[in-house]
Amino acid sequence: MTADTVLLALGLVFVLEGLLPLLAPDAWRRAFTQMLQLRDGQLRFFGLVAVAAGLALLWLVP
Repeated sequence: MTADTVLLALGLVFVLEGLLPLLAPDAWRRAFTQMLQLRDGQLRFFGLVAVAAGLALLWLVP
């Protein structure tokens, strides 16, 4: 994996993370407010699921 690949992946993350606040700021704000009310264990679980899904995609796509 080269530095260019890592930078491209990071850029894609920024694009995807920015889509919801750009297109639907009210929905993003509501979702963020709901996330603030979750317990630490619940947030860690969602983080674990996101990491596992990302790793699965990296493993499946050559």
